[in-house]
Amino acid sequence: MDKKELRAAARERLKGYCRVCRRCDGRACAGEVPGMGGAGTGHGFTANIEALAAWRFNMRTIHHVTQPKTAVSLFGLDLSMPILGAPMTGSTYNFGAPMTEGDFIEAIVDGCLRAGTVGMSGDGADPTMFDSGLAALSRHGGRGGAIIKPREHGEVLARLSRAGAAHAAFVGMDIDGAGLVTMALKGQPVGPKTRNELAALISATQLPFLVKGVMTVEDALAAVDAGAAGIVVSNHGGRILDHTPGAAEVLPEIAAAVGGRAAILADGGVRTGADVLKLLALGAQAVLVGRPLIVGAVGGGAEGVALLLDAMRAELAAAMILTGTADASHVEPSILRR
Repeated sequence: MDKKELRAAARERLKGYCRVCRRCDGRACAGEVPGMGGAGTGHGFTANIEALAAWRFNMRTIHHVTQPKTAVSLFGLDLSMPILGAPMTGSTYNFGAPMTEGDFIEAIVDGCLRAGTVGMSGDGADPTMFDSGLAALSRHGGRGGAIIKPREHGEVLARLSRAGAAHAAFVGMDIDGAGLVTMALKGQPVGPKTRNELAALISATQLPFLVKGVMTVEDALAAVDAGAAGIVVSNHGGRILDHTPGAAEVLPEIAAAVGGRAAILADGGVRTGADVLKLLALGAQAVLVGRPLIVGAVGGGAEGVALLLDAMRAELAAAMILTGTADASHVEPSILRR
């Protein structure tokens, strides 16, 4: 299987939900939520793409870097690349049920592991979403993360306990899911958390806790003060609030404010290894990839996911050589220009 065959298979199976566009920028699917698009006008989705495109590389080829190191360590895990699978659910209402929730998350978790990295299980209105994710993580020795929606306190505690029992390497909350329309429609209450509420949840587990959906310095500092081991700078793929900035716009100021007190990850519009290198240069230690891995999973299962991740790793290594970057754990902001 190659990329062309993978995309052709995914396009057929995702018909009516995703066009598998040559350039996945949110324009064709604007407003398709549930679905694969961005909320409202879709500007939150397109902002992620535009924010990354606004940065250019300073190409350097007079240096000693010939075999760049893409491997990184995160939350006690040794990874082949600073690229992880984002938490995703909703096979039925987001991409037309071309595979079951269980088969989808198995493809994500297994495919990420085949590529030497890890994926994250997600949470949603249907209990089988979280259950399937934990089952997949458990089958693979817990190598991955379990991410929970900002539910009522007791519901989150119960899911944290179950994630621990599944031996998840880390847990977290996509706190930007506070306004998810699909959760409300399914009678699953979600909402914002105060700093004290977040601290109480983080202190209830011994596992590293990741707060996903941070887009301001204020929220970043609140999450770190509450005890988060890491944050994800993310606007939820533009699927929550219309007209947000792109993650690459706000990442530098958030990274400067956090100042090494917690791991910083980012997502939003990552399509190539070059996009990964840009976010690393802007202050992230690792990135999450979402929509492209749906194409990989639906088009080719775990093999398709691994194929796309391996390609991104190769693209990352090439971009590192051409910017004189020796180590993905130490990327200089000076490789970029506006």
